[in-house]
Amino acid sequence: MELKTDIVVVGAGLTGLTTAHYLQKYKQSFLVIEQAKQIGGAIQTGEENGFIYEKGPSTGVMNNEIVREVFEDVKAYCSLEWAANSVNKRFILKNNRWRSLPAGVIGGITTPLFRFSDKIRLLGEPFRKPGINPNETLDQLVKRRMGKSFLEYAIDPFILGVYAGDPSYLVPRFALPKLYNLEQKYGSFIGGSVKMQLEKRKSGEKKQPKQPHRIFSAKEGLSHLTHALMQSGGAEKFMLGIQNITIMPAEGSHFNVKGVLPDGEDLLIQAHQVITTTGASSLNGLLPFIEPSFIQSITNLLYAKVVQVAVGFNRWEGSVIDGFGGLIPSKEGKLVLGVLYPSAFLSKRAPEGGALLSVFMGGVRHPEVYDMDDEAIYQLVETSLQEWMGLASFHPDLFRVFRYQEAIPQYGADCEARFIALDRLEHQYPNLHIGGNLQGGIGMADRIKQGKQLAEKVAGK
Repeated sequence: MELKTDIVVVGAGLTGLTTAHYLQKYKQSFLVIEQAKQIGGAIQTGEENGFIYEKGPSTGVMNNEIVREVFEDVKAYCSLEWAANSVNKRFILKNNRWRSLPAGVIGGITTPLFRFSDKIRLLGEPFRKPGINPNETLDQLVKRRMGKSFLEYAIDPFILGVYAGDPSYLVPRFALPKLYNLEQKYGSFIGGSVKMQLEKRKSGEKKQPKQPHRIFSAKEGLSHLTHALMQSGGAEKFMLGIQNITIMPAEGSHFNVKGVLPDGEDLLIQAHQVITTTGASSLNGLLPFIEPSFIQSITNLLYAKVVQVAVGFNRWEGSVIDGFGGLIPSKEGKLVLGVLYPSAFLSKRAPEGGALLSVFMGGVRHPEVYDMDDEAIYQLVETSLQEWMGLASFHPDLFRVFRYQEAIPQYGADCEARFIALDRLEHQYPNLHIGGNLQGGIGMADRIKQGKQLAEKVAGK
């Protein structure tokens, strides 16, 4: 089969779907090709016996207005769901007991999570000099400015919850740029936050009210969002189950995109521009015309291996579930990273009187969990939930295990060389655009934002 189009989007995860949505909105000619037989990438929702569970991400953070814009665009197919107010309650495990993560000054002073010496040390944070090493790791930054116990019982579990990562590997300049810029621009986390608010007031910008509902999902599951994006982009423009996809330069700055259709027929698409939205490792096969050592500087990205387990109970007989969930610091020496409570803050996720939990384990520090069999995973979840969640016995009505070999990219010091190489590649091939989570952030909102940016770039907006 031979086809011609202006733009080919490779990958139908959230980035590619958002790109397609905006390309359609901008009246562009395009096709989307995807290796898998379904759209959505890691975003997949399961529905079973009264439970609605996510096989990948459960929620996103509304940190840009493009997310709200997308939901408004696709409201005929999908509805935005804000998390309940209880989502602001977060817990940290210390000595096998859940402790509330403090949300204010008083809580920070009284919490048993942090050492008294570090609480006193925090008072001097606004007066410490900014760091001078642009590739300082997150653990170095936090210990320097806040103290070791803040690293161990606040930042480390936060990083496990977001990156499934290791603060000694992640570099704030790339992984947490807002935090990095607070210190670099204002000299302090605390002082910088205050100064930013003052600047907004002086510029006439209205102070934004605290929004307990910054956490979002989609009603009845995030797959409703991905399918809504496909509908808005034009379902007829999606080609799924395409194997052996390669991209090769052709005459006149065009590209030939080749693959094999599900029935075994060869596919050739001639396109003026190509957008890739896959993970980093896929680029080795997608771009065979790039010299191996050069493409390696782009694709040598560390990914966390994560095992996610959906656990449902028709009747919940454990501790009261109220909040977003709990995170387990590395210092506690557990294989489990965290336990989320989706049924506590999202609607219709479990039968009335029941509960849905999402257990995450493995990550960068414990990649061996990925290779554990289902029975071992079951035993680990059983022991953990009985110990932490007040369950006298463990008889779940739903137990589903999902493994992700390349779950979350880790933005370390090697990002600088990667970004330089990406700039060189796109300068050499200006009609080739590299998207995906190898740059631009790992969250759902980041993927949506990048999708729109890619569409704007190729559409000349």
